Amino acid sequence: MGRGTKIVLHLKEDPMDYLEETKKVKEVVKKNSQFIGYPIKLLVEMRNVGEDEEADKEAGKIKKRTIKEKYSADEELNNTKPNMESSRYKSLTNDWENHLAVKDFSIEGQLEFRALLFFPCRALFDLFENRKHENHIKLYVRRVFIMDNCEELIPEYLSFMKGVVDSEDPFNISREMLKQNKMLKVIRKNLVKKCMEFFEELAEDKENFKKFYEQFSKNLKLGVHEDSTNRKKIADLIRFHTSASGEDQVSFKEYVSRMKKN
Repeated sequence: MGRGTKIVLHLKEDPMDYLEETKKVKEVVKKNSQFIGYPIKLLVEMRNVGEDEEADKEAGKIKKRTIKEKYSADEELNNTKPNMESSRYKSLTNDWENHLAVKDFSIEGQLEFRALLFFPCRALFDLFENRKHENHIKLYVRRVFIMDNCEELIPEYLSFMKGVVDSEDPFNISREMLKQNKMLKVIRKNLVKKCMEFFEELAEDKENFKKFYEQFSKNLKLGVHEDSTNRKKIADLIRFHTSASGEDQVSFKEYVSRMKKN
């Protein structure tokens, strides 16, 4: 090797399957290098299949035979562009349905990070069954995958959100906990802020908001209880059945606007 760094890993007997060209190796590399800007390659065995003609002197004919040639070549495992397009939704979430909306934004200042937030069309069937706070926000630092489920990134009532956060500022998940908490609080605050902006925009479209509310009304009601900072904004999103609304639901503001004088 003319230049660069060579790293040799010595494995115990248990993980020897990592030494073979397996699906497992490829999956691990692809998962952890989705947004890496430089290529990561794996040396794999290729086969070149072709045909050759051979004269059969006894039969006086030309026979064709199949030739299989084996050779080694590099296969690039992260050949997708290192950006955060909405087409990544299904690869990130394994959701068979398209998302309702997406917000792609960057934050600069106290902390620099970029985020891609997906708003799904439907709620998970077991969203509130075990009350275990699991979210679907993947955390990256400078395009390097850090963890799948960082509870500090988003409050429980917004755990249905899916997406990616990529921080330009390095921080260690297992050490420097005080510093970590400060940085994650800034990220969390901005993610919640963007969610509130989207909900308010969506509320202007009654039909789409109705579909969203049917799926995630429980989340909003939980937010009223748990998020004191955004309680008023979330409360404005809650809808109620009234004696005058029929099958539809209305906001409290709309209900009050119909009150008679005195």
